[in-house]
Amino acid sequence: MTMPVMEADLDAATLKAWAKAIDDGPFSSLCWGERIAFDNPESLTLLGALAAWTERVRLVTTVVVPQLHDPVMLAKQLATGDMLCDGRLTVGIGVGGRHEDYHAVGADPATQTMKGMAARVAVMKRVWAGEKVTESVEAVGPPPVQAGGPPLMVGTIGPKTVRSAAEWADGMAGTILDLDVAKQDELFDVARKAWAHAGKPSPHLATSFWFAIGDGDDARAQVHRHLRRYMNWIPAEFVDAMAPSTGWAGNEDELAEVLRRFSDIGTDEIHLIPTSSDTDQLRRVADVVKDFA
Repeated sequence: MTMPVMEADLDAATLKAWAKAIDDGPFSSLCWGERIAFDNPESLTLLGALAAWTERVRLVTTVVVPQLHDPVMLAKQLATGDMLCDGRLTVGIGVGGRHEDYHAVGADPATQTMKGMAARVAVMKRVWAGEKVTESVEAVGPPPVQAGGPPLMVGTIGPKTVRSAAEWADGMAGTILDLDVAKQDELFDVARKAWAHAGKPSPHLATSFWFAIGDGDDARAQVHRHLRRYMNWIPAEFVDAMAPSTGWAGNEDELAEVLRRFSDIGTDEIHLIPTSSDTDQLRRVADVVKDFA
């Protein structure tokens, strides 16, 4: 389950309530994403709070963009998060889809490439291995709880990106807009083959989609409102055109059927993305998910 970090008017009490409910429920992971030029909580600060608020679930960044950070500092922040949550951190990373986030922090949009991301991953892995990557007296710490650093998942929707990440990633944490299970299965197969070609164990296969649980047209309208707010860098008429077929909206039985379809193609995890901060949405999904635990 993803935290409702892209919703409006959040406060600490709402975030804490979601985190504790996810940790108490049947969910395998608690996820959250990163944006800069938006009013969502800063992702690495939130990592510290989530580590304190939870005890069981894995904490998964979906995704953090390394090019928006100094790689040595990012490695230190993530290692600290791994320490605080006692080794429950998984790091989903991606190149990001918005130039405005790069400009907001003075990052070079020319680095918005898989090559640019891989270079920063290499630095982070050296830091986590205890190597001295600077002229400092001591190596940058603390060491992560998980040997070699947290597992890394590439955030992607395309086969070229999947193939290029096979050398350094442990799996994929993508997004599917239209819930085309056959298309997702094809991408998973690309990942399986790429990881095998790299001589690595089978990848962790995760994908995500927006959801609204409810009856009638209200649930679809909820997804539409969320997309209008979240996709504010896309002209509204384009968002309106894609909204009817983007994400999922329906009742509990329909959600269970969708989850079974993804399970049938070997999906390890679905990272559900809420389109409301109402905890009733969380409770209703928990009732469905418990049958898959």
